[in-house]
Amino acid sequence: MNLLFNAFLALGVACVTSLAHSQSATPAAAPAQQQAVAPAAAGGVSIESKVAMCMGCHNIRGYQASFPEVHKVPMIAGQSAKYIAAALTAYKNGDRKHPTMRGIAASLTEQDVATIASYYESLPKEEVKPLAEKQSREPNAQVAGLLQKAACVSCHGANFSKPIDPSYPKIAGQHADYLFVALKAYKTENNPAVGRSNGVMGAIAKQFSNAELKALASYVGSLDSELRVHPEPRFHRGR
Repeated sequence: MNLLFNAFLALGVACVTSLAHSQSATPAAAPAQQQAVAPAAAGGVSIESKVAMCMGCHNIRGYQASFPEVHKVPMIAGQSAKYIAAALTAYKNGDRKHPTMRGIAASLTEQDVATIASYYESLPKEEVKPLAEKQSREPNAQVAGLLQKAACVSCHGANFSKPIDPSYPKIAGQHADYLFVALKAYKTENNPAVGRSNGVMGAIAKQFSNAELKALASYVGSLDSELRVHPEPRFHRGR
């Protein structure tokens, strides 16, 4: 993942003078709706320049990270701005330990965090189908017992996509391998590069074996989702 940090920085420099998201094109060609989600940030700096370091992973379908193990990077389009801001702040403060994300978040001001969070929340949702109140598939008996023990729905809400607090994430349909890595991180202690400090999630995750966490992640990741990857057009030219 340290290699990815260098890639992020290189992409960030390149994107300051180019367009940085599938919802933005050249000013002359962009539809009105696309232009509406890419206004200038505070001080006249474009939002594209602020999200440049995010796009190199989060805006490419199937993109995989290699730290602390190989897994797909999380989908963040469709999350609330308050959750994205809370996550970035946790990386910035060291409550979430991850060298690449810590390095990126540490370079952001509070206004940068707010700008990035609002941008991803504002992306068009036309490709997302409204979710029913009930999850799209039922868990097997083992997973049903694990879900009851973990009480995931009490925070992440109906369908695991209606959090009771907007600073909590939607988890339905999130990449299962990422969910597994994240859950294990809440169990990790005394590691300077891996771990997440959250009393509630830590207490929950530590009740389960890694095999049980993987079963939970696999089920939740298989559900219908409001989350998505919003592709950056420069990575999809000619398709």
